[in-house]
Amino acid sequence: MASVRATLLMMFLVALVATQTQVGEVRAQSCPSQMASLNVCGPFVVPGSSRGPSSECCGALQAVEHDCLCSTLRVATSLPSACHLPPVSCGKSYF
Repeated sequence: MASVRATLLMMFLVALVATQTQVGEVRAQSCPSQMASLNVCGPFVVPGSSRGPSSECCGALQAVEHDCLCSTLRVATSLPSACHLPPVSCGKSYF
């Protein structure tokens, strides 16, 4: 009886780990498509734009997972260094 319980517990743990791995892969694959959906925000993020974001832009931003957005911002801020360029200083406002 104890070995049956141990076997069932092991099978449950293996299934749980497999499910979590698949969920992580789906999230990783969906981040690029989530970020691509933000293209509707393009008119708002262009320097000099005086318009506010559209409801379509706000909806797209709301659909992006927090981890996806933060990871993308981290990568974007490290890009100049990775390309052997000087760091970007965002002290001056273009709006």
